[in-house]
Amino acid sequence: MGERPGKIAIFEQFAADGMTTMFGNPGTVEQGFLDVLEQLPGFDYVLALQETVAVGIADGYARATAGPALVQLHTGVGLGNAIGMLYQAKRGHSPLVVIAGDAGVRYDAMDSQMAVDLVEMAKPVTKYATRVTHPASLLRVLRRAVKTAMTAPRGPVFVALPMDVLDELTAEPAVASTIPTRAVLPVGEELDRAVAALRGAANPIVLMGDGVAVSGAQAELARVAELLGAPVWGLDNSELNMDSAHPLYRGQLGHMFGEVSARAVADADAVLVVGTYTFPEVFPSLASPFRDGARVVHVDLDDWEIAKNFPVDVALVADPRPTLAALADRLVEAGAVSTTAPTTWTRPEVGADSPLIEVFAAELAARAGDGLVVFDEALTASPGLVKHLPPRQPGDYFLTRGGSLGVGIPGAIGVKLARPEAEVVGFTGDGGSMYTIQALWTAARYDVGAKFVICNNHRYELLDLNIEQYWRERGVDPHPHPDGFDLGRPDIGFAELARGLGVESVRVEKPEEVPAAVRRMLAHDGPFLVDLVTA
Repeated sequence: MGERPGKIAIFEQFAADGMTTMFGNPGTVEQGFLDVLEQLPGFDYVLALQETVAVGIADGYARATAGPALVQLHTGVGLGNAIGMLYQAKRGHSPLVVIAGDAGVRYDAMDSQMAVDLVEMAKPVTKYATRVTHPASLLRVLRRAVKTAMTAPRGPVFVALPMDVLDELTAEPAVASTIPTRAVLPVGEELDRAVAALRGAANPIVLMGDGVAVSGAQAELARVAELLGAPVWGLDNSELNMDSAHPLYRGQLGHMFGEVSARAVADADAVLVVGTYTFPEVFPSLASPFRDGARVVHVDLDDWEIAKNFPVDVALVADPRPTLAALADRLVEAGAVSTTAPTTWTRPEVGADSPLIEVFAAELAARAGDGLVVFDEALTASPGLVKHLPPRQPGDYFLTRGGSLGVGIPGAIGVKLARPEAEVVGFTGDGGSMYTIQALWTAARYDVGAKFVICNNHRYELLDLNIEQYWRERGVDPHPHPDGFDLGRPDIGFAELARGLGVESVRVEKPEEVPAAVRRMLAHDGPFLVDLVTA
């Protein structure tokens, strides 16, 4: 490839790693390589109006492709804007490759305008953060970042790219990054220990998380649960890790209060934890929720998460898919027989008193048919949504994760960009949508035909529920919720906002308006928003 400026070489490296789309918001210290990008055929720049949106779209894109997504931020100010969404990506193990420019290494001593330690800013919300300081190692550092992002447990990485380094010549070859496999299986003795801990249990239980989906272990997980006769609960469970219509699936454990998890596992005498950790609540139990004598087996590729909070009996740092397959074979050899009869899921009826979200979800399910992809940030409206649109197939459902509001609209855009043939509908709340409403402009600019539904209850309703729990715990008499939870004064005109950003829209306030709105949304060629007034 010979010598060429680093600002050209980086795009050769990105292309070698299959990254030909950059999500970002431009800035002065990135203008050199963004100017190069404009001259490159086959390389796309997806402009977002704020860095949070750029990361949110990239997060959805990475989740839909199961590959790396490239994000450009604008030095420290842009990185600061993106911190919350990067935290979400870190908690969700999204393999984002995030770059930002700075004025140059030569100016480090000057404390000039926008000077900041980008690496230290990025460290808390990334798996790996670094800065390139010499052109001879520019591509080497980028490959290291891609390898780190894509090696399980995956996660976002950050690389600072000073302008003067990118202006210098480099002779480094651009070759594909090496992604090591972690498809490892425990030795036989450890598998036997796991089987001994699980078989014969009177009240077994399975706790699963997104490590199952990353491994592609959904079928293997279901088989082990069936052989154990164990109910399955989701923990930190935002991908499709098990068919939610499976007779053993019990749903999601709460992400907020530890006593919810404690009640679910209280009677278990054997616990299999796969692809997650115990327990990911905001207010977790400080004491072990497992009963005395309960045998716990934990399988995950993330050794940090195993026994992080509570001891386990068998700790297997291994790939869930081959490990679960091996456990199932050993359980059969030990005499385990599945007694779980398959069932056919029947869509529930909606009636005159059904909540509007259920009326809408039922109509969408009836009209969209197979192939619908849902991005769910509906939060308090989510139970009604999944009641009629249960997650069934891998890749057809993505749930918000990490606690950052505002991922619903950009996440759906990212999924649609990754899977243009799919019908993608993103659900969010009125509060969450306002963190990233400007993402609609990006959908309009690039004619991204995702659809968006804002579940508009005029409140941060989740905060209502949480403070009521707070009052109960402390014996506080119920009283009006804080005024800061109210979003109804003034009423937000989401349909008007959408149209102002170039997206067609409709407001729905009554059940009888739902069929026409769903028909119009699905028939529209391009992005479309429904303001669904649920309260």
